[in-house]
Amino acid sequence: MMKAVRDEGVGERRVLVVDDEYSIVDAVATALRYEGFTVTTAASGRTALAAVQEGAFELIVLDVMLPDVDGFEVARRVRADGIDTPILFLTARTALDDKAAGFGAGADDYVTKPFSLAEVVMRVQAILRRSVGAPDAGGGEHLLRFADVVMDTDAHQVWRADEPMQLTATEFRLLKFFLMNPGRVLSKSQILDHVWHYDFDGDSNVLETYVSYLRRKLNEHGPALIHTVRLVGYVLRDDPSE
Repeated sequence: MMKAVRDEGVGERRVLVVDDEYSIVDAVATALRYEGFTVTTAASGRTALAAVQEGAFELIVLDVMLPDVDGFEVARRVRADGIDTPILFLTARTALDDKAAGFGAGADDYVTKPFSLAEVVMRVQAILRRSVGAPDAGGGEHLLRFADVVMDTDAHQVWRADEPMQLTATEFRLLKFFLMNPGRVLSKSQILDHVWHYDFDGDSNVLETYVSYLRRKLNEHGPALIHTVRLVGYVLRDDPSE
């Protein structure tokens, strides 16, 4: 069994690559190192969980089919520990239900095998760009508020009714877009363009899935705030009428 190996790279951004196929993990790790990332590798779910507990990563590339703890369970445990590191699933599972399970477990993106290394690198860079790489607009204002929701964009934290919320990087960016446009009906294309850029090529199923997850987390602490506007998109408002 291949153990986690921490590599001393020249880049400042640290990525964990998890896959039990040596050829895949070696190819992905090599491609990311070439782009300047510092890469740690793991070949099992337990080894990956140990690596996450030992050090901070800016992104996890995670296979689903692992020999001990599968990738979905690894992601769930990472999120349960309050770690919001972005997760990119890398898997041969292509069914919509599998993708929904991945996003439900806390994934930020999903690449299916066979894949090109260029696509994996593009997805990694895009996730990091939208989660930690883009400066906040607004002249230094780092608090966004609506009803009883407060977002600190600098600290990357969210509270509702004074209760902290655990959001993935993509859920955070999605909520941020809503908080920047309260009361405004946002079309699906507007949300996809702003939150995902080109990553999902306009796949509205991904948007609907993420809105569902974000709603569920918000609704745990209070009445519904994100409402569907039929045939148009979504709106953030505290008026319960649709």
